[in-house]
Amino acid sequence: MTGEPDRLDPSLRMFLAYLANERNASHHTCDSYRIDIVQFARLTLKQDPEAGPVDWSLPDVNDARSYVVDIQSAEPIARSSLLRKLSALRSFFRFMVRENIVSRNPFQGLASPKREKRLPKYMTVDEVGRLLDAPEPFWRNAVEVGAVKTREGADFSCARDKAILEVIYSGGLRISEALGLNLGDIDLVSQVFKVRGKGKKERYCALGGPAVRALRAYLRFRQLRTADGRTNAPVFLCQRGQRLTARSFQRSFKSYLSIAGLSPDLTPHKLRHSFATHLLDAGADLRSVQSRLGHENLSTTQIYTHISAERMKQIYQKAHPRA
Repeated sequence: MTGEPDRLDPSLRMFLAYLANERNASHHTCDSYRIDIVQFARLTLKQDPEAGPVDWSLPDVNDARSYVVDIQSAEPIARSSLLRKLSALRSFFRFMVRENIVSRNPFQGLASPKREKRLPKYMTVDEVGRLLDAPEPFWRNAVEVGAVKTREGADFSCARDKAILEVIYSGGLRISEALGLNLGDIDLVSQVFKVRGKGKKERYCALGGPAVRALRAYLRFRQLRTADGRTNAPVFLCQRGQRLTARSFQRSFKSYLSIAGLSPDLTPHKLRHSFATHLLDAGADLRSVQSRLGHENLSTTQIYTHISAERMKQIYQKAHPRA
C-alpha cells in the first residue's frame, strides 16, 4: 500500500517523517503505521489518504469505538495486531493535536484489550547445536544433486549462513541486527561487536569462540568475492555481492530446520529467545541479559524468567519422587 508520494495526505506525510526522523522508527514500523492509518480513514471516513487530503477533524470517540468493532467482526485478528493498530492511530492523532491540525484525539482514553502473555518458544541447547551444524550437510547435498552452480558458491553460502547463525545465538540478535552488521562493527581480536537495534540504539555484544571461528572462516570467503573492505560495507553478502536480505536467509533457515529435525514453525528469532533462556538457566542475572538483548524495560526481559521457572517445574515433576 504505497500510493503516489505527491498525492499522499500532507498530515500523514508529516507524521511518517516525524516517526522516521525524530522517533527513529524502522521502515517496518512506518509502513505498518501507514497501513493502519489508511485503513481507518477508508473504513471510517470513506476517504483515501493515498489519493489526497483527508479531513482528520471528523472522527470522534464513537467513530474510534466503531472502527475497533468493525475490524474485529470483519475477520479474525490477533490481539497483538489490534494493539498495534490502536497504537498507530493514538500516536497519529496525538501528533496531530500537538501540531494544531486537529483539536481532539478520538483514540485518547479508548480502552485497549489486555496484551496476551505468551511465553516465547525456545530451543534446547542440543537443538541449537543441531541447527548450527545444519548448513554443512545441506550445502554438501546441494552440490551432490547439482542444485548449485559451483562448489565455491556452495562453500561461500555455507560459511556465511553458519556465521550468521553463530552470531545470532552468540549475541542474542534479531535477524535484522545480524544482517545489518558492517565490517567496522566487528572486533574479532576483542571478540565484541556493535549492534544497531530498534530505534537505532547501539549496544555491544560478545562473540563466543565458535562465532569468532565461523566469522573468520566466512570472511576468508568474502575476501575472495570482493575487495570492498570499507568499515561501512555489509558483513553478510548474497551471491551477487549485495547485503543479504532477511527473506533470503529465512528461506535457507527453513531448510536447516528440516536437516536438524526441528519444527518448521521455528524462526531465527527463536535463537534470540534461546540465547536469553540459556543465559538465565546458567545463572546470568536479569540486568545482564537485558543489556545484551537491548531491551529498554526490564519487564520485557522478565518473561524469560517465567520460561526458566516453567522449565524447572517440568524437570522437578519428572525427577522428584513425590512431585
